[in-house]
Amino acid sequence: MIGSVLKRIKANLLYVIVGSLVAGLVVGQFIGPETRGVLQTAIVPALFVMIYPMMINIDLREVFKIREHFGPVGLSLVINFGVAPLVAIGLAEVFFGGNSAFAIGLYLIALIPTSGMTAAWSGLAGGDLEAALVAIAVNLIAAVFVLPVYLSTLVGGGVGFEPNQLYRQLAIVVVVPMVAGNLTRRALIGEYGRSGFKSFKPLFGGTSSFGVMLIVFIAMAMQSESILADPLASAVTIVPLVLFYSIILLVGVGVGRLALESAQSVSLVYATSMRNLSIALAIAAAPGFPPVEAVLPIALAYLLQPPLGAVYMHYRRDIVDENRTVGAFLRSFVSRS
Repeated sequence: MIGSVLKRIKANLLYVIVGSLVAGLVVGQFIGPETRGVLQTAIVPALFVMIYPMMINIDLREVFKIREHFGPVGLSLVINFGVAPLVAIGLAEVFFGGNSAFAIGLYLIALIPTSGMTAAWSGLAGGDLEAALVAIAVNLIAAVFVLPVYLSTLVGGGVGFEPNQLYRQLAIVVVVPMVAGNLTRRALIGEYGRSGFKSFKPLFGGTSSFGVMLIVFIAMAMQSESILADPLASAVTIVPLVLFYSIILLVGVGVGRLALESAQSVSLVYATSMRNLSIALAIAAAPGFPPVEAVLPIALAYLLQPPLGAVYMHYRRDIVDENRTVGAFLRSFVSRS
């Protein structure tokens, strides 16, 4: 029963996020300080529910295969930690000049690349699955070390930023669950074998999605008053996110076409356009730095990533692999409709 519910939450995560976001904003208008205190206490357990199962599904040993996939993985590092931050800085200056919290949310999206869906979408779109898995492990480890350096430069002391505090948060919400998840993964594989372990993966994904639902609800409820104080500014947050994802997708496609073979280019696109929103959300929602309002751009990004992944997958499968033009595909789609 519980397993089927968790799987359903994962399968409908887009709608779950929207529901949690709206429910949190509504409930937050009616709760008092005592309830907010209870919600604050629930953040850390909810973060663990979100991050730990996700880490079980990531095989960090893939990092040792980087030499076999140096082309796509190396280019993913350049785009993720070179191009993406520059794009985020530019968009934050244009759209979030007066709101440092929203800017920090965008920085967290830009600086924590790849997710489990990187591999899933790569496989569905005919990409190099092993290269995608290596990219996930390498980029995740790189983000742990790069994130505080970037944020100390981009944010500084304007919002009370302390790199040491962020390192502590990274240890609590990323490194500890990463180590625990890796040990759990090895134990489960040792007990049940790889085929048996795969049967648990949907349950882990569903549990992590349930944690996402809790965190979005808690964060929105706690910050409902400040977010709805200027609803137009909060709604406009979606615009720079659309631009960010569009630019990074186009960069990944362009670089992949110029430098890689077809399957590797697909993996590069997903290793750069998919961001690890769960970890970004965990850092934004954790007590202390950054301001909790930074959760809003990350929550909205959950609404953009799945459609983005699906659109590029259909582009590869229905247009590129079929040697069709976009115009021909659209005409056939309209005629079928």
